[in-house]
Amino acid sequence: MNELPPRKNADLGTRTVVGVALIVVAAAALWFGGFAFWMLVTLAGLIMIHEWAGLHGANAAHKRLAQYALMVPLAIMAPIAAGPSFLALGLIVGAGFFLAIVTKNGMLGVGAAYVGLPVLALLLLRDQPDGLLLAFWAMALVWACDIGAYFAGRTIGGPKLMPAVSPNKTWAGLIGGMLAAGLFGLALTQWGLPWPLAFTTPLLAVLAQAGDLYESWLKRRAGVKDSGNVLPGHGGVLDRLDGLVPVAPVAAMLVILLATR
Repeated sequence: MNELPPRKNADLGTRTVVGVALIVVAAAALWFGGFAFWMLVTLAGLIMIHEWAGLHGANAAHKRLAQYALMVPLAIMAPIAAGPSFLALGLIVGAGFFLAIVTKNGMLGVGAAYVGLPVLALLLLRDQPDGLLLAFWAMALVWACDIGAYFAGRTIGGPKLMPAVSPNKTWAGLIGGMLAAGLFGLALTQWGLPWPLAFTTPLLAVLAQAGDLYESWLKRRAGVKDSGNVLPGHGGVLDRLDGLVPVAPVAAMLVILLATR
């Protein structure tokens, strides 16, 4: 996602238009919350589990089965159903066991949690009294990290972070991403973000980088450049949300812990 070599100029226009469109759609759904936000993250989740299955060698039938299995907990999370609850969490776990047993592919079972937990976390964050701020914080800190890592990596360069996995990422990029995310978290305190959450933002930026590296490793192992092709100029949905996958559940846990203090 960040620190990638420049793409061809012919691809830059498409990439820019699609990127702006994604931001507009995500911002609108986040602002409205409720059914609109649930629809967006549910659609993203169904595409992500399909891409995850492809990265782990699943055939077409098992890809569809993975989507069908995940539909159950995703449907339960709808505002007109139980919403983001322990019931949904239990159904995610159940979907994981079902997929692992039926397909005899344990990584498909893992995929239910890999995709389902971030969806649950984002809906849980948006459902809080300050949900718009909290969900925006969890999502946008990943964007800030990506931007900071990209510019720090290009400007400073230096030693590679994990060259065998992602040869373009540097230690300077990691530090730049942490710094950018940390400054973003501090800025949000002016709009009511609790200081404990702001202080954890740089650590969440490390998680975002780890999620990015993990997906890079999955793609390298699968021998593909992108997780999918649904987003022209960007690849798959997993390619765009790999950093948010580990961040969202941890952010939700931090918010819950803060609320119980």
